[in-house]
Amino acid sequence: MKIGVPREIKNHEYRVGLVPDAVRALVAAGHQLIVERGAGAGIGFSDSDYAAAGASIAQSGEETFRGAELVVKVKEPQLEECRRLTRDQVLFTYLHLAADRAQAEALVASGCTAIAYETVAAPDGSLPLLTPMSEVAGRMAVQVGAQYCTKAFGGRGVLLGGVPGVAPARVVVVGGGVSGRHAAEMAVGLRADVTLFELSVPRLRELDQHFAGRARVLLSSPRAIEAALEGADLLIGAVLVPGAAAPRVVTRAMLRRMGAGAVAVDIAIDQGGCLESSRPTSHADPVFVEEGVIHYCVTNMPGAVPRTSTFALNNVTVPYVHRIASLGWQEAAARDPGLRVGVNISAGRILHPAVQRALQ
Repeated sequence: MKIGVPREIKNHEYRVGLVPDAVRALVAAGHQLIVERGAGAGIGFSDSDYAAAGASIAQSGEETFRGAELVVKVKEPQLEECRRLTRDQVLFTYLHLAADRAQAEALVASGCTAIAYETVAAPDGSLPLLTPMSEVAGRMAVQVGAQYCTKAFGGRGVLLGGVPGVAPARVVVVGGGVSGRHAAEMAVGLRADVTLFELSVPRLRELDQHFAGRARVLLSSPRAIEAALEGADLLIGAVLVPGAAAPRVVTRAMLRRMGAGAVAVDIAIDQGGCLESSRPTSHADPVFVEEGVIHYCVTNMPGAVPRTSTFALNNVTVPYVHRIASLGWQEAAARDPGLRVGVNISAGRILHPAVQRALQ
């Protein structure tokens, strides 16, 4: 199969769909790789690295798309990329369609088959292609939150861990999935005072055992979240419903209880955000202030650490690329129900039920 790897064009997006080692393995398996010029530059790989791995170097995005049967990306295609796709092509990337009607409509119009990393499922119901970026985003949320808590970045001027004789910052994490757990781990590691909310009782028990008293693990409810946000320094929103728009679990009234100079990081912003006040931002212009609270709502957070993120993503996506390229997407999906759930759009139709409900 002919596999295209375009250069990412989303604002400050430096990740790449395949690293040279992955290209080398795919070429060895008999596939043809077309990599756009400069696609790996953001993580330190040159065109010669890809050529040495056996890829052909395309001079433009148009050329890369035109020559490919399977297009492997990282972030959702921008509208100009959607217009390059055709009915005979398969797109494999993050999509987050529930929060992006324009992209969904453009992909439907193209007729392509679009498989979303974030909805591919494992036999146990977990999301193996979303997990590594959730891990990165969860850990990053505490790093950027700590930065914006400093006075130089507009915050109150608090150190998350405090010092002897001075209380640590209060951190509230809403959502105990992969990203929420990793955010709480980072905050606990910095010696912050951490409260973690989760809705699932079985998951609550897992988290309670995991943190063993190092963080408060509480059942999520509007009243409990509101009480915890009173005077809190950092809020991290990490609520996920696979494929669907994120529920708005933190209202403006709740947010106001944090007070001026507090910080909110909405990891769920790719799916529309879980704070009522959230709206998408970019690495070029990452924050805004609503209700006196600094909001960080960057839609491609892991793009800020592209080398770590790309390798973590390739660890889980490349086996699926091999299967799709070797079997064709239809046979690969027929053999793997989890991959079949990842097919969001095909032949001009939205197939994923959660995306259908979000966009109806």
